[in-house]
Amino acid sequence: MEEDYGVTDSPRKGPTLSTSTSSFEPFDAHDPNLSRLATKMFQKTGDYITHELASTVDDYKLIESMNRAMMGKVADMRQMSQSIAAKNAELNQKYEDLKPLLQRIDDIESTVDKLEAAAYQLDSYSIRLENKFKSLKAKQ
Repeated sequence: MEEDYGVTDSPRKGPTLSTSTSSFEPFDAHDPNLSRLATKMFQKTGDYITHELASTVDDYKLIESMNRAMMGKVADMRQMSQSIAAKNAELNQKYEDLKPLLQRIDDIESTVDKLEAAAYQLDSYSIRLENKFKSLKAKQ
């Protein structure tokens, strides 16, 4: 059995190494209608690829503008967070400055509570004394 090794016969030129079944032969005259259609197909394919690439470029431009807008927002948020951190530090310092005064207020409140309890005890004692005095006076 004889092997072909990919050699085929061209309808016009005889044996070739091509495995294509096309009847196209370079530099041969072709059907003008076929040439016009092929040219039109390549132009439309080129137009399609051009529009696809333009669409991709537009997508990248949109993403770029969105990134720029986001960078602006992030910069604003960073500035705002720095301002909040500074105000927070300022408030913490004020709290530390007020802490001894707040402790004194707590101490005074504790003392007032003790004085109030002592005043209630004294009031209760004075009422008992008054009642005892009235009962002794009534016995006389």
